[in-house]
Amino acid sequence: METSVGDCWIGLPLPVCMEMSEDDNNMEEYPTEIHDYLTAFEKSLGSVDEMLKTMMSVSRNELLQKLDPLEQAKLDLVSVYTLNSMFWVYLATQGINPKEHPVKQELERIRTYMNKVKEIADKKKASKLDKGAASRFVKNALWEPNAEKEHTSKTSAKGKKQQRD
Repeated sequence: METSVGDCWIGLPLPVCMEMSEDDNNMEEYPTEIHDYLTAFEKSLGSVDEMLKTMMSVSRNELLQKLDPLEQAKLDLVSVYTLNSMFWVYLATQGINPKEHPVKQELERIRTYMNKVKEIADKKKASKLDKGAASRFVKNALWEPNAEKEHTSKTSAKGKKQQRD
């Protein structure tokens, strides 16, 4: 049975196909220059698979109960963005230009919402101004000529009082 790289993506795991193609150089249907790229792609797929297994091991309701609403929105956006990105890659592997497919608008829409959530998170992290403390700080930092005269007269009065004692 002859196996191609395309069959690997559909049926057999990529390492099995790569071992088969390394055993028999006549069966190799892809240029050797892309071997490193395929290896990196295989590692990336393994990472995605592990991440998905981790996410799927916990029920969605359990996970959402542990998160605040902002974190829930982030999780939902990342999930839907990942799914649409994977569909983008699928379209590209099928010879369909994803830039001309509605998935492009969907990814842009999701990015817009991701930016909105990021703005909200940034506003939440920003320090809040204590208006009372700020006004006291400014009031005390500003020079007031009348206050200095009063301060000077109080100081001189203390000095005269200390001299009498």
